[in-house]
Amino acid sequence: MSVLQATILGVLQGFAEFLPISSSGHLVLAQHLLNITNGNDFTFDVYVHFGTLLSVVVIFWRDIVDITRAMLRAIVSFRWKEQYDTNEQVRLGFALAVSTIPAGVIGVLFHDAIKEAFNDPKLVAMNLVITGLILFLTKLAKPTEGKKAGIVAGLVVGIAQAVAILPGISRSGSTISTAMYLKISPVQAARFSFLMSIPVIAGAALLETKNLVKHGFDVGIAPLAVGTIVSAIMGYFSIKVLLAVLQRGKLSWFAIYCLTVGVLGILFIS
Repeated sequence: MSVLQATILGVLQGFAEFLPISSSGHLVLAQHLLNITNGNDFTFDVYVHFGTLLSVVVIFWRDIVDITRAMLRAIVSFRWKEQYDTNEQVRLGFALAVSTIPAGVIGVLFHDAIKEAFNDPKLVAMNLVITGLILFLTKLAKPTEGKKAGIVAGLVVGIAQAVAILPGISRSGSTISTAMYLKISPVQAARFSFLMSIPVIAGAALLETKNLVKHGFDVGIAPLAVGTIVSAIMGYFSIKVLLAVLQRGKLSWFAIYCLTVGVLGILFIS
């Protein structure tokens, strides 16, 4: 993989990561179109995802600090139940902790099968159609203003995130949509989706780093570094764009795009 290819893929990943159109699916399709056949494409995918993780940390730094402090105070005081009922940050912290479990379990148990899915662009196209249907159905969601995510919602949305490990199933699309089906407002659903991505993406990057140290950097350090930096910058703007769209209640706009790309992929990818 060249630095130019890494830059193109970094731009694509960074901007598509938080838009509900499946960044991983677009990476697979782009690598297919660019004829990138390096066996460590999955490694590059993980690291450009890590780049977008950095953009989440920058934008939601205050939320991360507040939730961490509130959780530590609750744990030290042994007043978990009381704090969960009265402190929004503690409630959100528990919901986020629970939401990471499904993806963590699936990622560890089916790591090799997931990597294999990244080599099948036809499967990605089919999954994009599924993403489009998920997004379209948000038109039926009836969010309740002021409703907050709790442990049950965290687990349900976490299952949606676990399914979205497959390329073509949008992580942000499936998690935000699921939260909206649970009557959480679109903006709050997006905030929860962005925050819950942090431990999952960080864990995947850590696992892949371990594999790289063991087996070597066949992709090349320069393409990895460039792709990660570019995706971080583009991810920042992607979050801003999606929040603006959600403010207008137009998440279903992206359904048409995913359905179109998915159907074209099914028809024309050999």
